[in-house]
Amino acid sequence: MKPSSMRVKYSKLFIFTIILFIFFLPLSIYAKNIYKGHGIALRSKLKYGAGFKHFEYVNPDAPKGGEVKLSAIGTFDSLNPFILKGVTAAGIGLVFDTLTTSSSDEPFSEYGLIAKTIEVPSDSSWVAYTLRPEARWHDGYPVTADDVVFTFNILMKEGHPFYRSYYHDVLRAEKIGKRKVRFVFRTSNNPELPLIVGQLPVLSKRYYQEHTFNKTTLEPPMGSGPYKVIDVKPGRSITYKLVKDYWGKDIAVNKGRYNFGIIKYEYYRDPTVALEAFKSGEYDFRIENVSKIWATAYKGPAFDQGKIIKEELPNNNPVGMQAFVYNTRRDIFKDPKVREAIAYAFDFEWTNKTLFYNAYKRTRSYFENSELASRGLPSPAELKLLNLYRDKLPKEVFTREYNPPVTDGSGNIRPNLRKALKLLNEAGWELKSGKLVNRATGKRFVFELLLVQPSFERIALPFKKNLSRIGIEMNIRIVDSSQYVNRLNDFNFDMVVYTFRQSLSPGNEQRDFWSSKATDTPGSSNLAGIKDPIVDDLIEKVISAPDRESLIAACRALDRVLLWGYYVIPQWHINVYRIAYWNKFARPKIKPKYGLGFLDTWWLLPQYR
Repeated sequence: MKPSSMRVKYSKLFIFTIILFIFFLPLSIYAKNIYKGHGIALRSKLKYGAGFKHFEYVNPDAPKGGEVKLSAIGTFDSLNPFILKGVTAAGIGLVFDTLTTSSSDEPFSEYGLIAKTIEVPSDSSWVAYTLRPEARWHDGYPVTADDVVFTFNILMKEGHPFYRSYYHDVLRAEKIGKRKVRFVFRTSNNPELPLIVGQLPVLSKRYYQEHTFNKTTLEPPMGSGPYKVIDVKPGRSITYKLVKDYWGKDIAVNKGRYNFGIIKYEYYRDPTVALEAFKSGEYDFRIENVSKIWATAYKGPAFDQGKIIKEELPNNNPVGMQAFVYNTRRDIFKDPKVREAIAYAFDFEWTNKTLFYNAYKRTRSYFENSELASRGLPSPAELKLLNLYRDKLPKEVFTREYNPPVTDGSGNIRPNLRKALKLLNEAGWELKSGKLVNRATGKRFVFELLLVQPSFERIALPFKKNLSRIGIEMNIRIVDSSQYVNRLNDFNFDMVVYTFRQSLSPGNEQRDFWSSKATDTPGSSNLAGIKDPIVDDLIEKVISAPDRESLIAACRALDRVLLWGYYVIPQWHINVYRIAYWNKFARPKIKPKYGLGFLDTWWLLPQYR
């Protein structure tokens, strides 16, 4: 062989070797940094190690059986919870299993449910799940990787807009084995993604090849969860039965859970009728949200004789923000000064004393009842984020702690109304013959408060009266639950009462609450219509926070910007569960720290099984 030929041969061999080295070296390094385990925690360690037998807050030997009756308000017309159309029946989530399930005594941890193991690389650029071989649909067929890939694709294409927002950073789902699926992400800066992908409810590909996915239906769906639908009376009741041979009944995350043999939801026209039905024994368990009713209506022979138990249990969850929400898509609410002004007409102190028996605390944060809530002035870590937008934010973000308007509780709020009129005047409104009129257009200030709970009218009427004193006409409209849901989905309202619920580990759902994209997405939770690039940036800071300290700083910074935007009038909160139940239940000695645990950890006494 000629030397030149040899040089060519060895040059090609050298190049090929280099290519192999470049191609395989990163993979070998990458492989050493892949976590594989039975669960995963966000910015913390798992409480329950490999091989754990059950969660601490359950009774692993809890007996199963018996029937529990519960209540729901309004009506329903669909058993498909995955699309925008229709009003879904209560409890339908019991039919479907997810890839992973959370623990109720950790801030944010996910353990394998349908998934046996979870794999995540050090940069969180993808997540892979190996499915349990025993996982089965209710008809006995196995749950496969094809089902998981199908689920992701159909939800992203035809499902409720929430899924497209929540899983926006998931590029694709791919089958990499008969029982293994991988989700590849658009970014490596979203440590929450491997956990929230695990929350994906898994749907049967085979079932939906024969059924239309994107339509409402009252046909019981195919699921793999602990319960299945056995009876449907449209708009009146729905009944679930514990699956006798449920595939997951003995795995660690389910041991001691799902103990009721039958769960039936009865629908009632309104909460007042529902309460009387409860006291008559027509259903078994109730959570009370109205302080006056809690203080005055939970009385009678059944309570005196111990047949009905009334309790308050500590609530360690972030309560989020319950508020009057302005729809800033409406012209009258576009000016922040107008929104700030109207808040002065809501007298929380009088309301709490007169209507609530002083049961509540005023809400001052979107992350209330948690360390994520902003208080005082911004910390150095918060300022590092907020200073990027200093010239575009209200100066109060940096110089004052946010607090909603305060009164002395006497009902005399003239000082507050004077402040409101001053702000409204600065915004181009003036009082003429007792009516607030826009100087430029001559139009009166009139808007509608949309309600679904008749009991809330007693709270809204004093607010309406105060507004009338500064020339604003607020009309109160109460609609049924179906119309209410449809109007919220279409953003067809001026003002509404809504609760933005939060977790201890906020993340991708913040896009659905506040992002510019969600503003124009029907069915999103951005009811306020917030469209602010600063808010968008801070949401991404929350999502990509690498550790707990960074998450806290990002949430507090976002909180301040939202609060000083005056998108809502904060209402109130309470940090206990107010529950009442007929004395037919037993429960574990340990209550889950971040939940009530009734539906999945309590059980019926022997005489009721």
